[in-house]
Amino acid sequence: MRLKSIWFTVLCATFFFPGMPSRAGNPVKESPDRFTLAVECVKRFEGWHGEKKHWPYVGWGHKVLPGERFTNSISKAQGDSILREDLRKLCRMFSYLGRDSLLAAVLSYNVGPYRLKGYGKRPKSRLLKKLESGDRNIYKEYVSFRCYKGKVVPSIERRRKVEFMLLFEE
Repeated sequence: MRLKSIWFTVLCATFFFPGMPSRAGNPVKESPDRFTLAVECVKRFEGWHGEKKHWPYVGWGHKVLPGERFTNSISKAQGDSILREDLRKLCRMFSYLGRDSLLAAVLSYNVGPYRLKGYGKRPKSRLLKKLESGDRNIYKEYVSFRCYKGKVVPSIERRRKVEFMLLFEE
C-alpha cells in the first residue's frame, strides 16, 4: 500500500512540477534551492488570491493582518515577496528543528503554526512531538493534516504528499 502511495505521489509531482527535481538536496548546502522549491510548491497549490471574494487573503495565501495595508490589486512580484517573507518567518519559528524547519514552515503556512505548536487548550501536534524527540518517521503524521471540517479532502491529501516528497530530507 505504501509503495502505491509513493508512486502516486511521484506521478503527481511530475505532473504538477514538470522539470523540477524529484528530491530536494541537502538543506544545509542547498537551502536557496530547497526554499525556492518550497515557494513554487506553495504557489502551485495555493493559487492567486487577487479578487475581492478572497479577502482577507492576498497574493498566494497571505492573510492580511491588522496594520497591514495590502489590497487585492497587488502585483505577482509583490505577492511573491510577501510569500517568501512569510515562509522565512515560519522557518525562523521552527529553526530549532534544523533540516525539518522548512517542511514545518510550509505546512504551517497552510494550516497555521498554532495547529503544530499548540495554543491554549489545543495540544502540540504529534508531528512536532516526533520531530522534537528525534523520530523522523513522520510521513503518516504529516499527511494527517489533510482534513477540512473533520473530513478528508483528496486535493489537500495530494498536496501533503507532494510537499513531503519534495521537501523531506532523509
